[in-house]
Amino acid sequence: MNGILIQPLLTEKMTELTSKRQYAFKVNPNANKISIAKAVEKKFNVNVTSVRTANVKGKVKSQMTKRGRIAGRRSDWKKAIVTLKDGQTIDFLANV
Repeated sequence: MNGILIQPLLTEKMTELTSKRQYAFKVNPNANKISIAKAVEKKFNVNVTSVRTANVKGKVKSQMTKRGRIAGRRSDWKKAIVTLKDGQTIDFLANV
């Protein structure tokens, strides 16, 4: 169970999904839906009804310097959107 949930995603779009009892997390790329659901249930003491996952590709970034153009790439990562049972919520600030 350790190392599955990396951090919660607290963006404007994900904050709107909390009204639908959906919460997003950055998760380990090797984690599957079953292990993600068990990790969320254990950490936040809630019941998970569904888990959706997406592999997010890292962006290519470039920077101009005196020596020329330097190209780099951000890391790929995995996102999980978890839906909870009716009447349950997660308060991220209380569990810090």
